[in-house]
Parts: sequence; C-alpha cells; structure tokens
Amino acid sequence: MADPTRAALSKTTADLFRRNPVMWGFWVAIGLLLAALLATTVMQLSSVLVSIFVAFFITLGLDPLVRWLQRKGLKRGMAIVVVILAFIAIVVGLVWVVVPILVSQITQLATTVPQEVDRLIAEGWFDDVNRATNGAAQNALDWAQDTLVDPNTWATVGGGALQVGTTIVNGVSSGIFIFILVINFVATLGKMKQAGYSLIDASVRPRFEDYAERIMASVGSYLSGMVVLAFINSVFSGLLLWAVGAPYPFIVAVVVFFITLIPLIGTIVTTIVMTIIALFASPISALIVLISMLVYMQVEAYILTPRVMSKAVQIPGSVVLIAALAGGTLLGLLGALVAIPISAGIILLIREVVIPRKARN
Repeated sequence: MADPTRAALSKTTADLFRRNPVMWGFWVAIGLLLAALLATTVMQLSSVLVSIFVAFFITLGLDPLVRWLQRKGLKRGMAIVVVILAFIAIVVGLVWVVVPILVSQITQLATTVPQEVDRLIAEGWFDDVNRATNGAAQNALDWAQDTLVDPNTWATVGGGALQVGTTIVNGVSSGIFIFILVINFVATLGKMKQAGYSLIDASVRPRFEDYAERIMASVGSYLSGMVVLAFINSVFSGLLLWAVGAPYPFIVAVVVFFITLIPLIGTIVTTIVMTIIALFASPISALIVLISMLVYMQVEAYILTPRVMSKAVQIPGSVVLIAALAGGTLLGLLGALVAIPISAGIILLIREVVIPRKARN
C-alpha cells in the first residue's frame, strides 16, 4: 500500500509545477543552495568533526574496560573514575617519557643518515648485490640518501616550512581537544546514549537500543583488542630490532604501534620495513628479523588474536583491505584506522538485522 503522505506530497509538487513553474524552480534553487551551504559548512568543520569522531571511537574502546571493572565489583561511577585516571596517566606518561626519546632519535636519524649509508656501502655483501644489479643498488642508495638529507624534501612533503609549523600546531591543538573530549565522553557515555535513544519512537526503542548496545559493545571490544595487539607487536618489534643491533628501534616501535592498528595490512608492512632497516646492521640481522616476524604473525593469528578478539565482531580480510584503502584515501592513516571499526559495525548490523529480516520475509 502506498504511503498517503508521500502520495499527497507528490501531488502537491506536481500541481505547483503545473501552476507556477517559476516558483517551483525557485524552491528547487533554494534547496540546492541550502545543500551547498551545508556541504561547505561540513567541509569547514571537517577537522572538528573528525576530532569528535575519533574521541567517540576512543571512548568506545575504553568502555569495555569500564564494564570489566564493573564485573570485578566496582560501581560504574568508580569504574569510570579509574578509567579516566588511567587514560590521563597513559597520555601524560607518553608526553613525559616517550616524546623526548622519540624526538632525540629522530634528530639523531636526521644527522646520521650519511654515516649509516657509508657504513652500509662498506659492507662486503653490498658490493656483491651492487654488481649483481649492475649498479642499481648503489644508484637507489644514493638517491635515498640525497632525498633524506635534502631539507627541501621535507619542506615539500609538509607543504613548506610554514605549513609544517601549522600542521604541528593543529595536531597539538586537535590532540588536546580529543583528550578533553574523551574524558567527557567516558564520564557521560551512559547519558549520551540514553539521550539518543529518547529520540527514537517508543514502539521500536527497545529493539533499537538492543542493537545499538550490541554494536557499540562489539566495536568497543574490537578497538580495545586492536590496541592490545598493536602494543604487543610494537614491543616485540622494538626489542627484536634492539637485539639484532638495528638502528633506531624506538622510532620503529612507535611507528609499528600505529601501523599495526590496521589489521592484516599493518603487520605485513612493518615486517617489510623492519627487514630493510635491519639490513643496516647486517644481512644476518635482516634474515633474523624476517623469520622472527613471520613466526610472530603465526602466533598473533592463531594464539593472540583469538584470545584478545573473542568478543569482537570478525571482519573478513577483503573488507579490511577495502575499508583501509577507502579510509586512507579520504583521511590518511587516521581514516584507515577509523574505517575498519565502522565496517565492523556495519557487518554486525547486517548480520543481526538485515539477514534475519530477509530470512523472515
């Protein structure tokens, strides 16, 4: 049966077009202008919206910890306080301890690239590789060295010195904004959800609330699980590079943490990068790193992931690749990280709502 309201609206629109096409065109133009204004406003507020989005996802990732503390006997209010204090302690610890070490190693990297390249060339095995490639290895190494030590390279990547400074300032301000938002969201998540549920019709509100809670719980478990796996991977990678004598293990460990938040793709990318970095120590070191990371992949896939991600929705590998590519194209690494949990929520919604409804019909 056709919707009477929709039929009446269609009839009114058709009558208006027949009686006064100029007025009909005027209202259409107004609608297009409002749509363009809305799109422009969203684009101008994109950084703020992304920050809110990221803060909400971090909150969902912290919510399983709140529920775990509740199961251990703490009241929800006390559990929220404990999680907020732990989050503040982690952020302050990162700024206080990790950032100075990271800055120091980055500075060292920028000043010692020529020495590292010369040391690599002095290795006997590099001459063999260079002869086997008819000089291509030497040309590639020279190009990499010239590119890395050229200040114009980094200025170009950052869009110029002013743009680099602006990016750093914006990043710091966005980080502070997200930090404050996360604290507020964790403290008021329950009230926020209830306020959102109150906007739903009472007839379907219980069912909607049930689905929403299950989706948010699953996505939260997925996010917290990926953070745990990325942290384990980061620590293992840093210790492995340090053990084989590869340069800059701390920088690599920090980079590995963020990249391995992307499942399936992250560990493969970091394994390749770590193997190349280990070549600066020796071919044997690179071989040890490659074999160790291949073994770690199996341990992660068959032991760590099933235990850590047991309560999270499982995402097919093809969906991970597509989501990471789409999100990365839109918002870079941040987009890739956010796109995968969104895909997890969509998959759960399809499994729990769409497929059962189709089966009933």
